[in-house]
Amino acid sequence: MQALTGSRLREKRLALGMRQADLALRVGISPSYLNLIEHNRRRIAPELLHRLAQALGVQAAQLEEGAGGVLIEDLRAAAAEFQGLGAEIDRVEDFAGRFAGWAGLVSALHQRGLGLSRALEALNDRLSHDPNLSAALHDLLSMVSAVRATAAILAETPDLEPDWRERFLGHLNRDSERLARRAEGMVGFLDGTETPDARATVSPHEEVEAWLAQRGWDLGAVETAEGREVLHAEISGLASEIARRMAADFVDRVAQDAAVLPQAAFAQALADLGPDPARLAQRFGTGLLPVFRRLPLVAGSEVGLVMCDGSGTITRAKPVAGFSLPRFGATCPLWPLFNALARPMMPIEAMVVTPAGRRFWVLAYAEAHYPEGFGGPELREAAMLILPAGPGSGAAGAQGLAQGRVVKLGPTCRICPRPSCPARREPSILSAPA
Repeated sequence: MQALTGSRLREKRLALGMRQADLALRVGISPSYLNLIEHNRRRIAPELLHRLAQALGVQAAQLEEGAGGVLIEDLRAAAAEFQGLGAEIDRVEDFAGRFAGWAGLVSALHQRGLGLSRALEALNDRLSHDPNLSAALHDLLSMVSAVRATAAILAETPDLEPDWRERFLGHLNRDSERLARRAEGMVGFLDGTETPDARATVSPHEEVEAWLAQRGWDLGAVETAEGREVLHAEISGLASEIARRMAADFVDRVAQDAAVLPQAAFAQALADLGPDPARLAQRFGTGLLPVFRRLPLVAGSEVGLVMCDGSGTITRAKPVAGFSLPRFGATCPLWPLFNALARPMMPIEAMVVTPAGRRFWVLAYAEAHYPEGFGGPELREAAMLILPAGPGSGAAGAQGLAQGRVVKLGPTCRICPRPSCPARREPSILSAPA
């Protein structure tokens, strides 16, 4: 995210013990201009970014993408997960600098472990809560019952008339074929194979999010007629009609937001103001929720988003590395998203830490709507932005982090290893609660 490049630049300069004035002199700019860059108040031209990276002895991509910071965060998260091994967390930067290969190996192994854990979580959630899987199992049981009933009639009625026997045999043949196809689809679904029947058991919500993930959540094409045609052509290839409708509705909503918050202008505002939804909304004269929806699509993979309706059901979830988002089942009740849902029109800001030790700056906001008029039902919609915690995270968030006011949360009780959480609803499958 361009808005965080200055923060990474400042972190690297401080790590080298270099004064701001000295770095500014090396690259040929004023110290005051460098100060604005480091506080994310000015965009960095590619040529200047290259000179700054050269002066600091790093690759420009590290400042732009934060590769070094991500590696160190991964190492800290791995150390936090295995606290009993006594890893020297205070020397993690020295370790990453002196033994970059070993540091990368430790990070890769940690990420692999997290990936396996997420796969286990997803499978557990799917087996426990997937309504489509439940419907498929019910369908299987119904077909088994039909086959058994037909077979029982044929076996227990020796004097059955030939016409009726042929009719029952036809029913038995059709039901057994359906049963075999459904069973193959269930096996394919559980094995993760890409058979048509396996695809049919995936929920429409999953289909839409899988399509968005495949695009990297890049929907900048909505700003042109040709781009919208490409998007709708891709949508037509989704497996189910419901998924196609959901995806089309989502693209239409993105197009409405893009009309008010064009991508180029919004990216410039993001670089100038940072990821502050209130300031961004003020610049464009719009509400906060459109900014919440737009920011993750423009900012890239570093910013996540979760949205829910008045019942607390997750309606949209853009994932971010290190912050688990359960696909099925109830989420963590400590998410600031639900505090915002209970207090519409009030901004909620918090620094949170996951069970793996990853810290995030979280912003949440909710609004109420009355689509049927003043006397109609109130519909609430809440959104939660998930941003990387760091020097560019905002004054209030950084101050809260420094004073230790950090919310310890997880994905959902079923797979959260914290035994003493006051909001726990059920025991975790990962550890026995105290």
